[in-house]
Amino acid sequence: MNAEKVIRLNVNRKDFEEIYFSGQQGSLFFSSATKGKTVTTAVVGGILLILFFFKDDLSKEKFGILYFVSFLFLLCTVYLSLSINKVSRWKKEVNKYLKSLEDSEIYEIRLNNEIFNVNLNHQEELSKWGDFKDFDVNDEFISLEGKFNYMFPRKSMSKGDYEALKQALKKNIKM
Repeated sequence: MNAEKVIRLNVNRKDFEEIYFSGQQGSLFFSSATKGKTVTTAVVGGILLILFFFKDDLSKEKFGILYFVSFLFLLCTVYLSLSINKVSRWKKEVNKYLKSLEDSEIYEIRLNNEIFNVNLNHQEELSKWGDFKDFDVNDEFISLEGKFNYMFPRKSMSKGDYEALKQALKKNIKM
């Protein structure tokens, strides 16, 4: 591919949302980043609740268990809130990006043997193929990781363009 290939992307917000928020990724409590912390906090909270109901049956020597589990619950809650904050910021950032896509007039990919260029409303991000560390291709989307990170839904381009992009990635990105 010595000649430059131009792939114009048809922006439909729903196509991008399907991928970014697939599964529980957009959920504050049950995303992959928060699910374990949510379950742990609930379990420790349940144990604390049970101990609280039976606190009258605890001797003075064993009363420290209630304080210890209270501390664990507080710790779990803090870690959960930090994770929720992280997911919330990610979600806000993705929604901002999706809004910019919705308002875009031009969204295209230009590529050849040397470069990979993404143009979004005349704001171009130019990368050499060596700048990319990893890529993932499946039936739903193509994602690239490197100097810049990208995700292109299959639905946003023609089948021929999708195949051409897939072949260019396999040819030019060395993993």
